[in-house]
Amino acid sequence: MKKRTRHSRKREIPAPAHPHFRSTPLPWHLPKDLQDDPQALSRVETIMQSPGYRQADEDPDFLKRYETRGVRLQIDYLKPELLLEEHRVGHTIVAFGSTRIPEPAAARRRVEKLEQEVAEHPRDKGLARQLEIARRLEAKSRYYEVAREFGRLVGNAGTGPEDCRLILITGGGPGIMEAANRGSYDVGAKSAGLNITLPHEQFPNPYITPELCFRFHYFAIRKMHFLLRAKALVAFPGGFGTLDELFEALTLIQTRKIAPLPVVLVGRSSGGRPWMWTFWWTRE
Repeated sequence: MKKRTRHSRKREIPAPAHPHFRSTPLPWHLPKDLQDDPQALSRVETIMQSPGYRQADEDPDFLKRYETRGVRLQIDYLKPELLLEEHRVGHTIVAFGSTRIPEPAAARRRVEKLEQEVAEHPRDKGLARQLEIARRLEAKSRYYEVAREFGRLVGNAGTGPEDCRLILITGGGPGIMEAANRGSYDVGAKSAGLNITLPHEQFPNPYITPELCFRFHYFAIRKMHFLLRAKALVAFPGGFGTLDELFEALTLIQTRKIAPLPVVLVGRSSGGRPWMWTFWWTRE
């Protein structure tokens, strides 16, 4: 008969019981018996429904408190950072621009619709004002195609659709940002979008790679992600948001808080064609 060794005896020690699948429940798996206290179950239900009983990371009211702002700032930064790393996004080309500049066909339809309404109501000053704005936007709609072509150029910079070493990144909204993301989408390349929570509902444009579309609560964290991997910044005609992002980047470059990078301004018109002005800061 084979002699049992110390090692073989150790392997015969049974594993601990499973914490959930048990023949005999643990004391905390069942509420107090109603025969001992008829009110016990209702008291337990009240306790479990109390906000204080919620697990901290599953309690939105707690996470939205003033005192937890530091935690919100951390996770607002961390989630996009981890996902960008998982997709091996190394560098980005940032494109800013107006959300109000539509593609030319949509701009033309808007003008024609308003022209018809103005013809039917010639004394309506509100309609006349809308038509004036629509015509200005139609004139600027050529920049939609410029931004779309730019998106194609960035998208073709890699070795294929799965190559995320260099991708285009925008604010994720409509207008110029949509056009730039759409250009990358046209050539099968991935691109990112950084949405922001606003008082009114905001929808991402449909051409962003789904797993690279993020929504931020804090503008500061969103701006940080715009520039963390940026190798160039291209600003098309836009409003306050575009100017805010542009001057933020210029200030960081001037004060050497970030490495110098080219900044391209698209928008000088000559003969109806868009030109590009480039500002380049060196390390000197």
